[in-house]
Amino acid sequence: MAISTEAFVASLTNSFKTAKGSDTPYRHWNISHCLPDDAIDAILDLPFPAPALGGVSGKREIHNATRKYFDAENMSRYPVCKAFCEAFQDARVVDSVVKTFGAPIKGSYLRIEFAQDTNGFWLEPHTDLGVKTFTMLLYLSKDPSHSNLGTDIYDTEKKHVGRSPFEVNGAMVFVPSNITYHGFEPREIKGVRKSVIINYVTNDWRAREQLAYPTTPV
Repeated sequence: MAISTEAFVASLTNSFKTAKGSDTPYRHWNISHCLPDDAIDAILDLPFPAPALGGVSGKREIHNATRKYFDAENMSRYPVCKAFCEAFQDARVVDSVVKTFGAPIKGSYLRIEFAQDTNGFWLEPHTDLGVKTFTMLLYLSKDPSHSNLGTDIYDTEKKHVGRSPFEVNGAMVFVPSNITYHGFEPREIKGVRKSVIINYVTNDWRAREQLAYPTTPV
């Protein structure tokens, strides 16, 4: 039975209420129990192959051709993608994002990426500043060996200062600014590190095909 949009909305808004914030080295939050429990397996079971890195990493855009999104096509194919997107487009979730995190997302567009990272993957420190108005890094992998595969956090000098917890159905949230440096330090990944990257982006976002609703801002 498909997971309903209402179930997503309820789970997300409840999880935001218990978000744990930190100001070090910049304002960010850790969240637990983001999605309905039965949605996790449905997302993990999506039939998208993990892309081959070809020995090259450091930036996700290097592999743009193989990245997967909860776009119009995948929403039409997979009910869990549709319910996921409908929830983040829903006014109740949008209002909760604005209220809880102070994110300036009104009038921006929903972009959701399904990330599957394999051994050899890493990301250089970057801020997401620009056309992104909100970032939520939602962790899904159930492999116990992935417990140390959270997002790495850096100060303004790009010095590594911490790492978010990688827990199933947990997330790290921040509002992009010129100091929100984050990345992924090179380390062993057994199997596939699966996560969902939720962004709201401004109308200046050029790759409209990546957006869940290319003509409908929140």
